[in-house]
Amino acid sequence: MRLNTAAALFAAPLMLGSLAACATYGETGNAQRAAAPLFMADGTPAGLATVTATTTGLRLDLEVIGLSPGPHGVHVHTTGACTPTFAAAGGHWNPGGHTHGLQSATGQHAGDMPNVDVGANGRGSLSYMLGGGATFAGLFDADGSAFIVHAGPDDQVTDPAGNSGDRIACGIFVAR
Repeated sequence: MRLNTAAALFAAPLMLGSLAACATYGETGNAQRAAAPLFMADGTPAGLATVTATTTGLRLDLEVIGLSPGPHGVHVHTTGACTPTFAAAGGHWNPGGHTHGLQSATGQHAGDMPNVDVGANGRGSLSYMLGGGATFAGLFDADGSAFIVHAGPDDQVTDPAGNSGDRIACGIFVAR
């Protein structure tokens, strides 16, 4: 099943409303921003991940909806593709060749970040400065990048993916 691109493009501006005040500008003076509308395998909207280039790196802002309560592992993945199982998104974005997790002795993947905590209402949010060699240009290499939400929490140490469980939502980053 393919995600409905029209629905993604329609939902993204609506969900970006609360993040619009957060825009910062890259070295060129132009906003460098990418958004990934998130969807479950059945096409149900699951939130929005937005990356903004700042003078100190890449800030990821995440809002999720319709998820089960509790912590969920979330990561930037290497390939801008989503399939029903979201396997096409590949592994975690890792241009520095590090081991997984925020507690890794060698440094984290660029796509690693804290878990998002989802409340009883199915909503959660997270803002995080990406590490591990994350660059705006790196999001848009030859095959792009995706954002994945996992069923369970990331333990922040187990290589390569933190034992986060199944991939339950996916979105493809699009420059804005």
